[in-house]
Amino acid sequence: MNRKWFIILGSLAIVVPLVAFTGCVASPVGEGSPASVKVELVNQQQGIWVNGQGEVKAVPDLATVWLGVEAEDITVAAAQEKAAAAMNEVMTALKNSGIADKDIRTEQFSIQRITRWDSDKQEEIVTGYRVSNMVTAKIRKIDQAGPIIDAVVLAGGDFIRVNNISFSIDDPKAYQEDARALAVADAKAKAEDMASLAVVELGKATYISESGGYYPVVYRDYMAAEGAVPAPAPTPIEPGELTISISVQIAYEILD
Repeated sequence: MNRKWFIILGSLAIVVPLVAFTGCVASPVGEGSPASVKVELVNQQQGIWVNGQGEVKAVPDLATVWLGVEAEDITVAAAQEKAAAAMNEVMTALKNSGIADKDIRTEQFSIQRITRWDSDKQEEIVTGYRVSNMVTAKIRKIDQAGPIIDAVVLAGGDFIRVNNISFSIDDPKAYQEDARALAVADAKAKAEDMASLAVVELGKATYISESGGYYPVVYRDYMAAEGAVPAPAPTPIEPGELTISISVQIAYEILD
């Protein structure tokens, strides 16, 4: 008899932890009835989950050019002097073209040794130094991007370097709002279609997340010429269009 009671009690000890670990809710059913348990499982994936996509097109209104100068000489001082003189000319050209001080930012300044391998001595020999000074310039009158670049190239002469140009939208908020509205409408339409096919009633949204945005269009290696010369004709610049894309994920409850 004692052994039987021991087995029953042992079984109950196993059941209770299982209920606790599965995150279930236990509640008595009926007053005065024998003890019983109602188990409700919690599932974070309940309802109808859908993804929505919204896209809008926009013409860029801002061009950002990565440009600067690079000079070489046998001493650091001589190379730095050449680079400084050329950069002063470039900065003057930018400001004379209407670029504000706040739209010009130094991105990189470096001094590097130039070496060659001496096979007789079996060692590297320093032959000179290279000074590089690069800035980004924001061009807000985007139709003037070509003429401004031409002016910079002329000012910098053989020392000029133009690494890339990118096109973007200065304030994309309005476009993002339009794309978001399209994405939410797309998700809701999908959820309504799924609910109709499943013959259930769609409830309110219980979860919403968003991702996406837009990325500037970048044209790299626009010019990185050794011994660059002024262009004989205005440089053509075409910004094209940007795509602003927003993705949303929405969960809708299913009504009883």
